[in-house]
Amino acid sequence: MESLVQLYLYDLSNGLARQMSAQLTGRQIDGIWHSSIVVFGKEFFYGHGVNVTLPGKSHHGQPLQILDLGTTSIDQATWEEYLEDMRNHYTADKYHLLDFNCNSFTNDCAGFLTGGSIPSFVKGAPQQPELLFRLQQKTDLPTDFLSTPFGASLRPTIDAMYRRPTAGVPAAIQPSPNQPVAASLLQAVASRAQSSTSSAPAPYTPLTATESLVSPIHASTNSASFRNLLRNHRAVVALFTDPVGCPPCRVIAPVFEQLASEKGVRAATGRGAAFTTIDMRVGGGGALSAEWAVRATPTFIFFLDGKKISQFSGADRGELRTQIDLLLFQAYPPHPHVSLSLPAVKALSLSPILFTQVPALDTVCSKLESFIDSAPPTPSTAQAKEVLRSQVVPYLKARFVPSTPGTKTPPSSATTALLTPWAAATTALVGTLPTEALFPLVDMWRLAILDPATAAWLAATPGAGPVGVLAQKARLVLAQSAQDKGTRNLVLTTLRLLANAFGSAPLARVLLTSGDGSTIGTLVPALLHADSAVRTAAASLAFNATVGVQRARAAGGAGLGGVAVNKATVDAADAAAAADEEWQVELVSALVEALKHENGEDVVHRLVAALACLLRFAPEDEQVRSLVEMLDTRAIVLGKLEGKTLQKKDVRNLVEDVGALCP
Repeated sequence: MESLVQLYLYDLSNGLARQMSAQLTGRQIDGIWHSSIVVFGKEFFYGHGVNVTLPGKSHHGQPLQILDLGTTSIDQATWEEYLEDMRNHYTADKYHLLDFNCNSFTNDCAGFLTGGSIPSFVKGAPQQPELLFRLQQKTDLPTDFLSTPFGASLRPTIDAMYRRPTAGVPAAIQPSPNQPVAASLLQAVASRAQSSTSSAPAPYTPLTATESLVSPIHASTNSASFRNLLRNHRAVVALFTDPVGCPPCRVIAPVFEQLASEKGVRAATGRGAAFTTIDMRVGGGGALSAEWAVRATPTFIFFLDGKKISQFSGADRGELRTQIDLLLFQAYPPHPHVSLSLPAVKALSLSPILFTQVPALDTVCSKLESFIDSAPPTPSTAQAKEVLRSQVVPYLKARFVPSTPGTKTPPSSATTALLTPWAAATTALVGTLPTEALFPLVDMWRLAILDPATAAWLAATPGAGPVGVLAQKARLVLAQSAQDKGTRNLVLTTLRLLANAFGSAPLARVLLTSGDGSTIGTLVPALLHADSAVRTAAASLAFNATVGVQRARAAGGAGLGGVAVNKATVDAADAAAAADEEWQVELVSALVEALKHENGEDVVHRLVAALACLLRFAPEDEQVRSLVEMLDTRAIVLGKLEGKTLQKKDVRNLVEDVGALCP
């Protein structure tokens, strides 16, 4: 007789992930999902060990969703025998919020009972079982979260909860200003995940389940879950181990974990290997080992597209790294450009060009106040004047003006209580003051956006809030072809503001993907502006906008040919920039046109650097490469070597390298 198998889904954050994730990580996460298996009239879940309760009667309360995983022909006695084996593996001391959690347990159980798995990306409740198992693996929550600089900075906090090392996390990552808030949230989530009490949580509005916590290191305890892993990943590294009776297994385990962190699947790109461990003493691990003829531990087997391509036994860390690199090379061949000798392109710093000069803030404020006083008085402009004088200028001084030598007062960070009225004041002044009077206001935002707290707030504000408003104003000015002194100042300061905005990856994503296209709409005509300072700022913005494209493509596999990439700097903003081809096509056309007419060496340097970022590792079938060829870009780029425009050797070398990149 067959029995129904169901998956119960709960949100451990009680709705806080949905409310706070965009502000904290730069992307929307609708829940931190806990799951449990319901079969034979009982609910089974992992937290403080393996727990059993009546369906819907655990401390998590009522599930937000119930998904049918199909039916099982396994009898209850066999299931209980399997569960006893699992209790020895899923112990309380092994629990980890990201790496080994409730969803690792339910995924194993689903494989044993039904031959399937829990969904790695759930969107709504499927009505047909086959929809549940369709490959939809665009992201898993731990990898997605940890791919952000903010997530990476919280990894030590998470690991500290479970007394585990922070393998592969660069020590130089600085904490986010929102880290204490998120750390408190994580503590609450962890406590609720492992609690074994039966008290029900406070009611809250149900959420739509969109993502599940599936470990980046999978634990396969039966043939069904292992084969599902092979189906869902192009490259798989499997470790057959006996951590209890095999000392070499214990030696190689931390190396395996570190390599999984370095070379595991990246949410931003979908590339990398899936890492799995098979404990030969747990569940169906022994049968799975026999299926693959594994007799010694540790044994590593490497799979490509579901087929075994190599295998070796022993705790040889050098051989393990070599075999993983070879697997990834075959799964994701390096870009043809990797073989080119491009020393100048490789030497390019991918740090954004920032405009950090601090003006005389009292003078800037006085100038803006004089413009406000000259305009028709309104309550909103009067209030704006007060906000600037009493709140904005003191904040900017405290944050950016050097303190008395010898003091170590930490810089002040912006708060919502400051930014909200300042944003309202900006909107009011943009609608009231003449164009030529706005540049002092823009320059204040240009400085403030260097504060990570300000950038994070703007990234969480629709359309980047006041920055979007100012960019739209500059775009309209440029569309009118007006290049007098007043409009020049507005355009120049806005371009510098936008260039600084690209120091924040989440804010960069908002600016590049905004529906009105103000950023690219401002940038493109500014590249041909009559004023050299405006063209310099525009070329700087162009470079900053393209840096994320190269970072994402290199991290996505092109870097396997020897390109060094700091994985912690690659996040969804970079991936979004690389995937959106429309703005890249528009920008390439503008960069080539600007190079035709540009004679300033600094501007040429930044223009060809932006082209380098767009062309290096660009897919062979991408429109950008076709456009570059159609525009005869190689001849235009190499033509800059003629005459006396370029005097610096490093600039000439970069031009030569970019010419070699052009099809």
